[in-house]
Parts: sequence; structure tokens; C-alpha cells
Amino acid sequence: MIKLVADSLPDAVENVRDAWSNFGDPRTIVKFVEVSAHVSTNRVFRLTLSDDSHLIAKVSSYGSYFLFAEDHDRLARCSAQLRGGRWSGFLADVLFKNGRPYTWYDGSCWAAFYTDVQRNDGLPRILTDDDVVTLAQEIAEFHLACSAISPTLPPTSNSVKGDAVHLYDLLREPQATQHFGLGAGDISTLQRCTHDLLMHLEKVHYDEWLRIPILVDWNLGNFSVEPIRRGSNESFRLSTRWDYDWFRVESRLLDFYFLSRVSSSTGDKTQFSYSAHMLTEQRFLRFLSAYHEIYPLSRVEIEFLPYAYRFFILNYVIREGARFFRPDLCAQFRQDAARGYLINSEKLDLTELLKIVD
Repeated sequence: MIKLVADSLPDAVENVRDAWSNFGDPRTIVKFVEVSAHVSTNRVFRLTLSDDSHLIAKVSSYGSYFLFAEDHDRLARCSAQLRGGRWSGFLADVLFKNGRPYTWYDGSCWAAFYTDVQRNDGLPRILTDDDVVTLAQEIAEFHLACSAISPTLPPTSNSVKGDAVHLYDLLREPQATQHFGLGAGDISTLQRCTHDLLMHLEKVHYDEWLRIPILVDWNLGNFSVEPIRRGSNESFRLSTRWDYDWFRVESRLLDFYFLSRVSSSTGDKTQFSYSAHMLTEQRFLRFLSAYHEIYPLSRVEIEFLPYAYRFFILNYVIREGARFFRPDLCAQFRQDAARGYLINSEKLDLTELLKIVD
């Protein structure tokens, strides 16, 4: 829900003012409108400047400033490399200062400014079968473009394996129950699931896999589409994308969980649940089949889908949850993860999905 900024958020507003002052632009901010999702600890504002132009500002304390700055460097490089082709202008640009993406840091929180991209039509909450196919084709084309530019990107500091190793170490510490707010049985389950993930990474030689820029969170509030005609049919294409909370340079498989949610028969829901069952729905099978026709998948990649899902749960809900989600949601998600999500994901039957590549 969009709402006008009130006096209840003076610190975030002052952070934005300080960041803008340090940026050195002569224009002044004349209006703040909060457009935060009110799920995470981040604060996002749409700014009106004194020349009536608009920008987006994000203030965050999630994770690490140094990874935040690194991600914005890679995002800027991606946007630059994609210019001039089909995906030119798809990503909201980060503002630059002195030839580099501008990020502000005061020692405890950080901020960045983005162009206010045009937000065109959104997809319906429940997609038609044709929409599922079109979305799959569009994502496959975007992944292909990201694969082409990935050699131009410097390595990143974080990795799936590094994050999983860090979590495994935290879960084995004596104070793990207090740190995560979970009982000993839950911690034991999380230890086992993290260990199994690390063992699978070793088994499939994940370090050798192609890593491309991915955006992970493809919920319907993060991208827009524009209508087009394909032959005699009305269709759409991806138009603009914003929100980079979970940007990474990793395997494309990490993008598929949220895409299964968007493709599902129940649609992209506003109630927050991270169940894995959508990965085996017929509609996601249709999505993967259409994707596979453009950017082929391998059997080992299909088999990796549950592990990509588990990494999302283990890293973003368990390891980073307290810094990203609101406290009430974090506690709920962690319990659901340890007692349901992860265990249920081990029971997924991939038989139908594997027929795509067999």
C-alpha cells in the first residue's frame, strides 16, 4: 500500500536528505511518498524534486553496506551492457557520482537513488496458460542476455556455498537456539538441511556452473509488462524491473522459485508463505517447458531446483531473516521453515519436470 510519509519515519527521511545532500545535486527534494512494501526493514521513497522530476530512494540496514555497494556496481554494469538491445532500459538505473554508482553510508545504514522507471501494466494475479508460456519465453530471453554479459562482470564477494557455510557454522554454535529464536529440534533440522545442501553443491561441482546476474524476487510488484501482438494474438513482453534486494550473480536456477509462484494456479499471493509445492504444479511444468525451448535446461539443473529453493529458505529466511523481515514475520517464517517448508521440499516428486529434458 502506498501512503504519504508521516512523522513516524523521521530517521529514514533524514537519511535520504543527508544522502541527497552528499550527492551534490542542486535540485532540492520537495516531496516524499513512501512506497515500501512494509514487509522488510528497508524503506523506499518516491521523491519529487524541485524541477518536478522524480527519483526513487532506498534506505537499508539489511546485510552489509559493502555488499550493497558491490551489488550496485554490478547492477550498473549490467544495465550498461544491456543498453542498445532488447533489454535496454529494462532495469531501473542507479544514479552515478564521479563515474561510479552512488551509495551513501553513515556507518549504520546506507542508501542509493534510482531512476523512476515507467511502470506499465502489471500481470494479473492469476495468469492464463498463455501468459505462463509468454512469461517463460521472456524470462528465458532475459537469462540468455544475462548469460552473454556475465563474462564482463567482476567476481562477487558472496556465493551460495559461502553463505551456506556461514549458516552451517552459526547453527553449530552453542547459542544457536537463542540466536535464531528456535528450539533445539528445529536447529537440528536446519543443520541437517544446510549440510545436505553443501554436500549436493560438492556432488554437482556447483563451483563450475555458469553464474549470471539474477534478481531472485519476481513477485508481481517488482516488474511491469507492456502489451504487444504476437501474430494474431494479444500478448505482452517484460517492460521494466525495479527492486534489487536479492540481486546476485549466481546460477539461473535461483530465479525459478518466485517464477513458480507467479505461474501457480493460486497466483502471486499477498499473504506471505514460502511453500515449495508450486515447483511441481502442472503450470510450472508448462513454464519450464516453454523456457527450455529457448534456453535449454539440463537434467542436473532440474534436479537442483529443490536445492535452489532450500538455499532461498536457509539464506534469506533463516540466516538473514532477522535483518531483512519485520520481526513478527521473521519469527513466523523461521518456524515454518524448520517445521514445514524444508522437510516438505525433500518430498517433491520431480518425475514430470525431468521428462522435459529426458
